[in-house]
Amino acid sequence: MTAAASEQFTAVLFHSFGGPDGPEDVRPFLENVTRGRGVPPERLEEVVEHYLHFGGISPINRLNLDMIAALQAELRSRGTDLPIYFGNRNWTPFVADALTALRSDGHRRVLVFPTSAWGGYSGCRQYHEDLAGALAQVDGSSDLLVRKLPQFWDRPGFVAAAAAAVRRALAELGEGAPARLVFTAHSIPLGADRTAGPPEDGGHLYSRQVAGAAQRVADELGVENHDLVWQSRSGPPQVPWLEPDICDHLDALAEEGVGRVVVCPIGFVSDHLEVVWDLDTEARQRAEELGMGYARADTVGTDPAFLAMIADLIEDYADGGGDTSALGCGDNGALCRPGCCQLPPRPTR
Repeated sequence: MTAAASEQFTAVLFHSFGGPDGPEDVRPFLENVTRGRGVPPERLEEVVEHYLHFGGISPINRLNLDMIAALQAELRSRGTDLPIYFGNRNWTPFVADALTALRSDGHRRVLVFPTSAWGGYSGCRQYHEDLAGALAQVDGSSDLLVRKLPQFWDRPGFVAAAAAAVRRALAELGEGAPARLVFTAHSIPLGADRTAGPPEDGGHLYSRQVAGAAQRVADELGVENHDLVWQSRSGPPQVPWLEPDICDHLDALAEEGVGRVVVCPIGFVSDHLEVVWDLDTEARQRAEELGMGYARADTVGTDPAFLAMIADLIEDYADGGGDTSALGCGDNGALCRPGCCQLPPRPTR
């Protein structure tokens, strides 16, 4: 059944994290990212240097544009010609600018694809907050309906794309002893993980989802044993975060006699600076020091299976249908569940 035209969505907002486009952008970008999070100044300086090591340019912006172009082509190949706009949380183009452009172009019902598969504060709730804050900045926004699409960590297309990336990494390693498969995702404070889901869910949604996605990829590959580790910790040292860290885990694997590893950044849709620094620089260097064979699987990015998954999601909701009760789905910044994905209180020093 075709929905009435008034119920149809006419555009897509591709909603991402953002990243600096040059050295002068690095510090203000990181100040946007870390505002109110209690990140020590010395840690901020350390991350500034990581960005400057790559010319002050994050790969995420170019990769997002590549994804948008590929997704647009996928939608058009299906006869679904919805325009895609681009808006970020932490750097230009900001979400408010994208929504302003959408409204100016005549769109009133917009689907939002977030570049995070997960629940949790940063992975889900903060996207709702971004949308609510942006709508407050848009003149005449009261006639907009902006619907965030749900979490997609367990969708077959996401899993298939990650599995294909691991296969390519294994081929890169070539023949030899079996390689240990190690999945990584961005670490978060333990307190944030405990409040990562609906109250009735008991928390720990983020880490359970990451573990669930890793298990699905391993099952698709026929791998019986794999590890899940964490990366990119940035908070105060007195606050416990999800562990072990990827480099510490490589040390432990070397002590076990493991000689080869494939690392899959399951927690990332595209190559953030954290991927190219933590995995392609620090972890690779640690593996070389340990005499360990090392290959890093691609992020899912423009993999056809992943793009098809996004297109499927968009088509599920484009005519006003779709499961609006799905975890992570919400309108105009409204949460999917009361109390879901809360940020825990900041520790007092």
